[in-house]
Amino acid sequence: MGIMAVLAWPAAAQTTQPAKDAKPAVDTKHAEQAKALIDGGVKYLIEQRDKDGGWSLGRGAARPGATALVLKVLVQDPAYGPTHEVVQQGFKVLLSYQQKDGGIYDPRESWNNYCTAVAVSALAAAGQPEYKEPMARAVEYLKSLQVVPGMESPDGDKIGEDSPFVGAVNYGRPATEGGVRRPGDLSNVSFWMTAMQDAGVDPKDEHVQRALKFLNHVQNRSESNPMKFAAEGSNDGGFVYSPVESKGGAGAAEQGLRSYGSMTYAGFKSMLYAGVGRDDPRVRAAFDWIRRYWTLENNPNLPAQQSQEGLYYYYHTFSKALRAWGQPVIQGRDGKEHNWREELIDAAAARVKKDGSWSNEKDRWDESSPVLVTAYMVAALQEAMAGGK
Repeated sequence: MGIMAVLAWPAAAQTTQPAKDAKPAVDTKHAEQAKALIDGGVKYLIEQRDKDGGWSLGRGAARPGATALVLKVLVQDPAYGPTHEVVQQGFKVLLSYQQKDGGIYDPRESWNNYCTAVAVSALAAAGQPEYKEPMARAVEYLKSLQVVPGMESPDGDKIGEDSPFVGAVNYGRPATEGGVRRPGDLSNVSFWMTAMQDAGVDPKDEHVQRALKFLNHVQNRSESNPMKFAAEGSNDGGFVYSPVESKGGAGAAEQGLRSYGSMTYAGFKSMLYAGVGRDDPRVRAAFDWIRRYWTLENNPNLPAQQSQEGLYYYYHTFSKALRAWGQPVIQGRDGKEHNWREELIDAAAARVKKDGSWSNEKDRWDESSPVLVTAYMVAALQEAMAGGK
C-alpha cells in the first residue's frame, strides 16, 4: 500500500484562509517511515476482517462503526480505493445496518451517532454515485439527533432556549427507549461535525451553526462562555467534554473544569469546520492552548494517572485539526518549533506492535481494541501525509 492520494482541502478550512501547505511537509526519512507504518496497519486490518467482510471492535461489538472506520482508511489508499472488491464488500456490510430512520447503526447498541457519523465520512470518501442517497439519509438522521429547544431531557423537563446543551449531539437512543435523548457532549459533536464537513454540508447550515452555540459552552473562555466553570477555573481557551463535565476532573486549584488535549483539538477542529475564522478570539484562544500544552507523549493536560487514556483518539483528532488549520510547523509557547507531521510519525513508530497494529494498555474508551486503535492511527498518518490546496 502506498501513501494516500492527496485529498481535497476541507471546505470549512478554506474559509479560515489556511497557510500554504501544498505537499506533505516531511523529510524523506519520515515519508518512508509513514509509508511502512500505513502499510503494516492496513495489512493488519485486512487480516481482522470478519467472514462477511466487515469489522468489529472485537466479539462483534460496534460492527457498523468499526467497518466504517476501516473502510475510510482503505478508500483513501491507492492500493484499494472505492472499487476494490474488499472495499465494496465492506460497504455492503455497512449499509446493511442502515435503519428506516436513515441512521447506520446496530439498534441493539447505543452508539447511533458515532456509527452513523463515521459511516457518512466513509461514504463521502468513497464518492460513488450509489452511495449518495444512503449518505443523504444518514446526514438527515444525524441532524435529527441535535438537541434543540423544546426537546425532552432525560429527567422529563423541556430543554429551554438558554440551555447550554442546545446544539449538542448525543449518542442517539433507540426507539425502544421512547426516543428520549440525553444532553450531548463534545466528543459526539466532534464526530458529527466531521460527518457534516465530509458530506459537504454548508458551514452556514442552521444545524452546524446551532452546534457552534454548544461549542461556545464547552470552551474554557469566559469572554464567550457564560458558564460558571469558564470563569472560576483555568479560563485557558481549551475545551471540556460537556458544560457540566470534564473527563479530566476539576480545573486549576480544583475550580471549574479541566481542559484537555483530545477535547481541545475536537473543539478547535469543529470551530474551523463551522467556518469560524482564524483570527476569531475563540479560535486564537484554542490555538494558544495547543501551543502551551504541546506534546505527543500523552493526552495533554489530563491528570498524570490518566495521561495515556484516549491517546489514539487524541492522535486521530490532532491530525485532522492541524491539517484543517493548515500550518505545517507550530511554534510552542516555549519558542520551539514543531513539525506536527514528523512528530506524529515518530509517536506512531515508537508505539507500533510487531504485527503492524497499535493498541492502548489503558483500556478506556475501547482503546484496548487493536482494530479501533489501528484504524485511528492509520487515518491519522494518512492525514499527515496528505497536503492541502
